Amino acid sequence: MKKIIIAIAAIAALISCRSLKEEWQPVFGSHEPDSFVPFDPTGITFTNIADLKAMYKAPGIDITGDVWIKGQVISSDKTGNIYRELYIQDETGGIDVKIGKSSLYSEFQLGQWVYVNCNSLTLGSYSGMPQIGVDDPTGEYETAYIDLQVLIDKHIFRGAYDTPLEPVEVSEADLTAALSRGYKHELWGKYVTIKGLQYGAPSTYSTDNFKRIFILLYVDQYKDKKDGANRVFCSDKTYGVTTWAMSKAKFLEYLDGGNFDECTTNGNKGMNDIFDPLTNLTVKETLRANAVAVTTSQYFHIGNTPVQIRTSGYAKFSDTEIDPDIIGDVSAKDGALIDVTGILSIYNGAAQFTLVDEPSVSVKKH
Repeated sequence: MKKIIIAIAAIAALISCRSLKEEWQPVFGSHEPDSFVPFDPTGITFTNIADLKAMYKAPGIDITGDVWIKGQVISSDKTGNIYRELYIQDETGGIDVKIGKSSLYSEFQLGQWVYVNCNSLTLGSYSGMPQIGVDDPTGEYETAYIDLQVLIDKHIFRGAYDTPLEPVEVSEADLTAALSRGYKHELWGKYVTIKGLQYGAPSTYSTDNFKRIFILLYVDQYKDKKDGANRVFCSDKTYGVTTWAMSKAKFLEYLDGGNFDECTTNGNKGMNDIFDPLTNLTVKETLRANAVAVTTSQYFHIGNTPVQIRTSGYAKFSDTEIDPDIIGDVSAKDGALIDVTGILSIYNGAAQFTLVDEPSVSVKKH
C-alpha cells in the first residue's frame, strides 16, 4: 500500500504543536487498576487531534517525526461492546487508537490522560472513521492493531487520572454538518449525547418497511467472507428482532424460530437451498452448525437523519430486550423518543453509534 510520508519538518508551520469489522470474543478482567507512575509529558509539544486528522490522505499515511497527541479516555470495554480499541478525546475531537488488547478498562480508566507517540504509526480510515494504528501488512485495511506489547509500550503512555469527560450534546444540524464534511469533522470519535432519537429510518431499498435492523451473517465462518454465496444480509425490516444484538444462543433462538427464513445469501440462495454439496446441508442448517454471536445495527433517526446504534453480539447486554415503547408499532413511524449517550462514529457516510455502558444507563426514554 502506497503511503504518503509526512515529516514533522514539513508540517511544523501548519500545525499547533479509522462496523464490517472483524468480530470478537472479549476476555474480561476483574482486577482493579494496577499501581503505576503516570507518564510525565513535560517538554513534549503536542499536535491536537484535529490537526492530526487534517494530515490524512487516502489510502492512509505513515507518520514520521516527533508527532505526539494526547487525550482523555472516553471508552471502556468492560461491557464487551468495544473490543481492542481505545477512544481518546481532546478539546478538538476524538480518535480511535487501535490497541490490540482486551480488558483495556483495567489499565485505562475513563477520564485518564493518554499520550500517543505517533512516530512510525499509521493514520488511516475504516470506511471513513479516523483511526491510528500500524500499517496493515496485508493491504486489506489502512491500519492494523498495535498488538505487540513492545509496540504498545513504545507508543502508548498512561497519564494521570482525571475527571471523566461529560458528553457533548449533538443535534440533527450537528450531525448533518459532520456528515457533509466526513472524516475530518471533530464529532467522529467523540463522547456524545443525541437527544430525541426515534426507532426506524428511511432506506434506499425498495423493500424498506422503515423500521429495520442490519445484520451480516457468514454461513460458514471458515469460507471466503467475500464470497456472496457465503454472506447473508438482513436489512429491510426488523425480522422480529427485539434485542440490541444477539449472543450465539439468542441467534439460534431467532434462527430456529424462523425469523430469518426470508433472508437470502448474496448469491441468491434461500435458507432451504443446499449451501455446500459436500455436506449436503442447507443454508439454514449450515448457519446453525456454525452459529456465533451476531453484531446488530438497530436503525434510529433524528429528524430526517438516520443513526445506526451498533451493538456487538459479545456485549454483556446483547440479549437485552429493547423497551417495547421504544420500538412501537413496527408498521408505523411511532415509538418513544430516546436520548442516547456513547461514542459517535461514521461508517460509509452514515452516522453510527456505540453504547459504552449498559442500555439502562446509556438509553433514556422520554
